[in-house]
Amino acid sequence: MAPRAQTGSGRLSRGLLLLWALLGTGLCHVGTKEEGFGQDARTSPSVAAFNWTTQLVEEAYTNITQRCWEYFVVLMRNVTPSELCEWKVISRPYSWLQGCLEDWADYLRYGYPNALAEQYIFQSHHRYFHNCTLEHQVYFDPPEDVLLAMIIAPICLIPFLVTLVIWRSKDSKAQP
Repeated sequence: MAPRAQTGSGRLSRGLLLLWALLGTGLCHVGTKEEGFGQDARTSPSVAAFNWTTQLVEEAYTNITQRCWEYFVVLMRNVTPSELCEWKVISRPYSWLQGCLEDWADYLRYGYPNALAEQYIFQSHHRYFHNCTLEHQVYFDPPEDVLLAMIIAPICLIPFLVTLVIWRSKDSKAQP
């Protein structure tokens, strides 16, 4: 009798989801003709094997992130246009998308943040939140030339004021 897999940690469900994503891409088809991995003259065998593994992880992450995006779109269908800029309403779907992208990157050891996850986050902002404005004005740093003038002006003014005080104190000596 085969040992039973424990599902309490969620590893089995993540593994099944990964397998589902791989089967959807055609990477795990049984009975297909295997193509040889020719060794490139510039790489060693271990580097060529590492590149294949990296490519497999990238393809798996690409497919999984597409499914994360699709589910996010489904969640956002429940949000009315008037509620799109209310954080209380959109925080759950938005946080779910970010968590999905981050958790799968961690699970696959792909690295987060990454370009693909960033693309989905930007896409969500462009598609859903582009008309949201801030209620409070945001203050930005001044341009560098203005900032430099604001720093240098008081520094140059101090020696002039010290000279003026010393000069005036010499002229107004104690009078009898």
